[in-house]
Amino acid sequence: MTTTEIIQEIRSYCTANADTERLQKSQRFFKEEFVGYGLSAPQVYSKVKEMLKRGDLELKAIQEAVPVLMKDRMFEEISMGLLLLDGLWKQFTPETFHTINNWFSFSITNWAHADTLGMLILPKFLDKKILEMNDFKPWLNSQFKFQRRCVPVTLIKHMKKTRQVMPSILFVEKLMTDPEREVHQGMGWFLREAWKINSSEVEPFLEKWKDTAPRLIIQYACEKMTAENKLRFKRAK
Repeated sequence: MTTTEIIQEIRSYCTANADTERLQKSQRFFKEEFVGYGLSAPQVYSKVKEMLKRGDLELKAIQEAVPVLMKDRMFEEISMGLLLLDGLWKQFTPETFHTINNWFSFSITNWAHADTLGMLILPKFLDKKILEMNDFKPWLNSQFKFQRRCVPVTLIKHMKKTRQVMPSILFVEKLMTDPEREVHQGMGWFLREAWKINSSEVEPFLEKWKDTAPRLIIQYACEKMTAENKLRFKRAK
């Protein structure tokens, strides 16, 4: 398929399945401006699966289509573009990563798309040894909060695979003082998953930061602990 054909097929499908009532319900999950069609998640995934199954998609065409879809900021169009990209992970190269890096400057503006990248797409660059963790270092200083959020979220899968938590924790430690709530959520989620893998290493780290880190990070990180254990990480008055 050509870039134009991909864009036309996605937009035609979204228009045909638009649901105003569902769109209004979806808007409550986002504090940012939210525009879309009101498709359900199964509808989005089903169409992506169908397009991938045909076997006529090339990574280059998807990489060209996604920025075009991003310009109109329609939620489902962007979601489908990202999921199609994920389906072509076998074609990923370091250049694919650099392409994704550029998208934050004009489009990745909500937690859902950031987490599609962090949960699905970006971990594959590490798992397939296309990149190393250190290649994400510039992202820690990004001016874009969702790009910063992507780093700890991406490292969750990597950490689960290696079963080593401290290299990843130390890599993202500077985000413990990040000013943005969305980054706090990502860091707390990351630390909660790290705690599940190795609580004995994560708890001293949380004790170190409990009085200075944003409370949301600590709250998320402690979510699966017993009530008694959580008390250890309350901020000193």
